[in-house]
Amino acid sequence: MKRNRINIRVGDGLWDQLAAAASAHGSSKTAIIEMALHHYFDPDEFVERVDGQLLSRMDRFDTRQARMEAEIRLCAETLGQYVLYWLTRMEPVPEAEREAMHALGRRRYDLFVEQVAQRMVHRSRLD
Repeated sequence: MKRNRINIRVGDGLWDQLAAAASAHGSSKTAIIEMALHHYFDPDEFVERVDGQLLSRMDRFDTRQARMEAEIRLCAETLGQYVLYWLTRMEPVPEAEREAMHALGRRRYDLFVEQVAQRMVHRSRLD
């Protein structure tokens, strides 16, 4: 494809911006100017391309969101089934042993919460 040459003059500020953008994006100044001219002469095509990219990203976001919602529903259902099983299978505690059982339950709960907190801290370090 034949490429035509043009000469333009721009101010120092615009030149510095063009040079910085070219080096930051690993592109050439010519490529940036060509893209700007394409955008200027055919703004609808540019908007359609950007819209397509945006819609693609939104679709991926929707997919991830749906997966997270399904996992949360699964976790909630699992917890609900566990609590139901525990409540239906747990024998009533005699009155004389209730205080000791409540103290044991509090210690177990505190240990459980501590373990969950440690796992969450460890997991966030890996992410």
